[in-house]
Amino acid sequence: MIVEWFEGLDHILQALLATCFTWLVTAAGAGLVFFFKVINRKVLDGMLGFASGVMIAASFWSLLAPAIDLAESMGNRPWFPAVTGFLAGGAFLWIADRLLPHLHRGMKMEDAEGISTTWQRSVLLVLAITLHNIPEGLAVGVAFGALAAGIPSASLAGAIALALGIGLQNFPEGTSVSVPLRREGMSRLKAFTYGQLSGVVEPIAGVLGAVAVVLMRPLLPYALAFAAGAMVYVVVEELIPAAKENHDDISTIGAMAGFAVMMFLDVALG
Repeated sequence: MIVEWFEGLDHILQALLATCFTWLVTAAGAGLVFFFKVINRKVLDGMLGFASGVMIAASFWSLLAPAIDLAESMGNRPWFPAVTGFLAGGAFLWIADRLLPHLHRGMKMEDAEGISTTWQRSVLLVLAITLHNIPEGLAVGVAFGALAAGIPSASLAGAIALALGIGLQNFPEGTSVSVPLRREGMSRLKAFTYGQLSGVVEPIAGVLGAVAVVLMRPLLPYALAFAAGAMVYVVVEELIPAAKENHDDISTIGAMAGFAVMMFLDVALG
């Protein structure tokens, strides 16, 4: 039913609605702060592990594999756009990490990364998650933009599956921002507001990604691989280390479950 309803919409609008959904799931995760001041560490580790598995699976099934197939169908060397775009996506996040002021969860103010600033701790925490939400929104936007560009290998069901997967893994990200802020003494409403704000960037990145693909169709294989590289960078640099702080198997189990769920969504629906 969702697929049928989406079919009649403009592809740019589809990208906007899909990324608004992923933003709303971030808000739903942040909304847990109204019920809990703390989240059991094992539960959070499992949620972060699940998010890691979803993003790794999405990076291959929804982004890299289509990029390779598309490059081959366009008469290009199939490996070149995938490798180039993948490394460029990682490099983009690496540079952004060095420039944008942000603070990872559990770190002290003196450990803040990026350009030195006097911004509050709460703002830096939100910026850390916001930075990592950019490739997720971009990935969904590129997937829907591929439909508008008339790419044979692109399917609406596959793009929706990617949005669903990204949405699922956004839930723990919203929680991982709002609950620590509440624990530090911030009001529930303010902690929720900051938590959901981390997802605002996804609709923006999604629409930009869709528009870019429509206007520059030959860049699509690179754009798909770029989003994949950026997402893998986020997983390795942030999600897995955060999930494994306690060296608990629950995060590994969560990652396996997340990968399996995303693989099912992409293969079954796409």
